[in-house]
Amino acid sequence: MKIGIPKGLLYYDYIAVWKDFFEELGQEVIISDDSNKKILTDGVSKCIDDACLPVKLYHGHVLNLKDKVDYIFIPKIISVEKKTYQCPKILGLPAMIKQSIEGLPEILDTEINLRNRSYKTSIFELGLKFTKNIAKIKRAYNKGLQSLCDYESSFKNRSISHAIKKTINNSKGISTIMLAGHSYNLFDEVINLNLIQKLNKSNVQIITPQMLDKHTNDYLHQVKRKIFWSVGKQIVGTCFYAVENKMIDGMIYISSFGCGLDSIIIDIVSRKCERNNVPFTVLVVDEHSGEAGFNTRLEAFLDMIHWRKKDEDNISTHG
Repeated sequence: MKIGIPKGLLYYDYIAVWKDFFEELGQEVIISDDSNKKILTDGVSKCIDDACLPVKLYHGHVLNLKDKVDYIFIPKIISVEKKTYQCPKILGLPAMIKQSIEGLPEILDTEINLRNRSYKTSIFELGLKFTKNIAKIKRAYNKGLQSLCDYESSFKNRSISHAIKKTINNSKGISTIMLAGHSYNLFDEVINLNLIQKLNKSNVQIITPQMLDKHTNDYLHQVKRKIFWSVGKQIVGTCFYAVENKMIDGMIYISSFGCGLDSIIIDIVSRKCERNNVPFTVLVVDEHSGEAGFNTRLEAFLDMIHWRKKDEDNISTHG
């Protein structure tokens, strides 16, 4: 059987465990093509207008797999840790896809909700679709977990990850910039208009939340209200860590227009940067974003960072 995995949204967080799990069960995994203008245009044509850019692009990746596979894996990911939630659009993604696109192969929409069930329970239910051999499912589950650990370690060791092939500059640059935001905004080059490649060419060393320890609860107590989103906790915790430990010269937050989570997270992170005199800017993207204006804002921010490091310390961090 051929199982399709769309190259969007949480692909950049969990592809290692998904791919190895299915392959260990003897299935062929087909990943959709790299994001491009056609995939984006196809996705926009099928998705509701109110959805954010990554969700629209995800629809395009589903269409890219539609006639190539027997199943498409679109899990309903509600929670990946206790007392947290995922983005509402990710919670409803399988239902949204089914209503938006006709003639799809069967969708594997297993529910992952660590608020009331274990991850292993969800995985075993999925594995039983392909084999009744419990020992084989267990081996596939363990292999997937190990692959996920190796995948996350590749970020922390600043080595090249197979999901974001040769995109992050690991060498010491003129300045060190933290690139913050959701993984699908950071690593999909259609969404971020080749931002990482542009930073590489500008001789900037890049740090992302994935490169730091995501267990950063020591810093979350600084936020007065509880953060209920697991990704939000990771972004806030790692950004606070990088700022307080003076690891960065500035921070760029890449956000999709209309993202409700980011509207809160950006405010929290920007206030932290302002209090610690760290330059901060937000680059907002949608399907109408023009590269010229995007480049102008990026170049102006980087010039300010370089001038500030070279000449003086009294240039304002916020204009």
